[in-house]
Amino acid sequence: MNPSSRHASLDLNQNTEYIRKALFDTHDLKIKHHPFKDTPAALIYLESLVDPVLIERNIITPMSFGEDKSLSELFTTLRMELNRDLEQGIQGLMQGSCLYLLNGSDEFYVLTTPAAYDRSIAEPENEGIVRGPHNGFIENLTVNLHLIRQQISSPDLTVRYHSIGNTVPRKVAMLYVQNLCDTELVQKVERRLSHISLDTVISTGFIQEMMEDNPYSIFPQHLNTERPDRTSSYLLDGHIVIMLEGDPTALIVPACFFTFYQTPDDYNNRWMIASFVRFIRLISFITAFQLPAIYIATVSFHSNVLPIQLFFTVQGSLTRVPYPPIVEAMFLELIFELLREAGLRLPSRVGQTIGIVGGLVIGDAIVKAGLVSYTMTIVVALTAISSFLIPSNEMSSALRLIRFPLMLLAAMFGYIGIAFGLTILFIHLCKLESFGKPYLYPIAPLKFKGLKDTFLRFPIWSIRKKEQGSNK
Repeated sequence: MNPSSRHASLDLNQNTEYIRKALFDTHDLKIKHHPFKDTPAALIYLESLVDPVLIERNIITPMSFGEDKSLSELFTTLRMELNRDLEQGIQGLMQGSCLYLLNGSDEFYVLTTPAAYDRSIAEPENEGIVRGPHNGFIENLTVNLHLIRQQISSPDLTVRYHSIGNTVPRKVAMLYVQNLCDTELVQKVERRLSHISLDTVISTGFIQEMMEDNPYSIFPQHLNTERPDRTSSYLLDGHIVIMLEGDPTALIVPACFFTFYQTPDDYNNRWMIASFVRFIRLISFITAFQLPAIYIATVSFHSNVLPIQLFFTVQGSLTRVPYPPIVEAMFLELIFELLREAGLRLPSRVGQTIGIVGGLVIGDAIVKAGLVSYTMTIVVALTAISSFLIPSNEMSSALRLIRFPLMLLAAMFGYIGIAFGLTILFIHLCKLESFGKPYLYPIAPLKFKGLKDTFLRFPIWSIRKKEQGSNK
């Protein structure tokens, strides 16, 4: 017998008292004495997790009008499960089930009566598209799996359930398509899921940190999305999806660098337009973290590279600023980060007002006060706009953080410092892997077939069947 199990006794009061103590006399535990014929019995449930309409319709009413049937016949009709382990019964209570215990019996019945408080299916606010399905995942895992199976109506779609959490177990689903997904990758993901040892898992962020190849890297190694169509496309491309009960986010592995710059709209638009937009997005990757450093290095060490008229314009804007460009850049970047966080935390209408009014008023005031120059304001504004073009919030946050050490290197060593920082960054990206797959695929290692869907999006008819590890 499992040491954590507890066999039900023949005494009804003893069983109910054990359940009451196991739940520490929580006030939402309800024990209703509802005898069957002349046999004392109790109906037990947590009122915060059950649907009272289901209990009334599926248990109390049939029992009140089913006295001509035996107990086994009645509960067979109600499709109740028979159990003897009180610990399993308590777990059933935590999942929205109710228990029916009878005096003189060491068995009890379990009926699933969970309350349904799911929100309606709507498009994710942070992953909006122009063309395509406008629905998103919710906090119900069953509904999310339904949305994916609507996209992939194939028996090859496989779902594997895992339970993570020693104190409060949470249900995790791993999805992949047979014959498209690498068997070794499936085994690796299952092994890492089984090795997660936590008291509980609150969100997919816990799983993400526990499964990463390099947890000390600033770059995300899982792609997260709330879109069923995007999730399905990666499943059909040989990737694995991890989903958690109670979380609307799907984790996609493995994830390559260029994966974070692709959106569903890339495949919903014509290939020329999609290629142009994707190229602009990749250009934003460069400006999002290099533009302030290049500006600092130029005005501090290499102003001779500027055309003579532009040189006088930049120098004229710097004459009123009483400190070096690095302090100016750090000060302005800090103000922008404060405005960004304030806009995110406040309600949407107020947040937009703070972002617009705060940016205009504060930006104009600090320039007139001589605290920053006009050119630095333009550089920081372009940097902010470039970071907003990145579809992945995690990748955008990583680049926002990288630009600070790069600015310090530029302030100390000029262009040489920038070159050194970029070299270290490129070496790190080349060494980085996501579940054994190269992070910079198809650049390192170089795969010409993968280039058809990397910097530009070639016509779909020209993109051949992918190689294993592609990031289409």
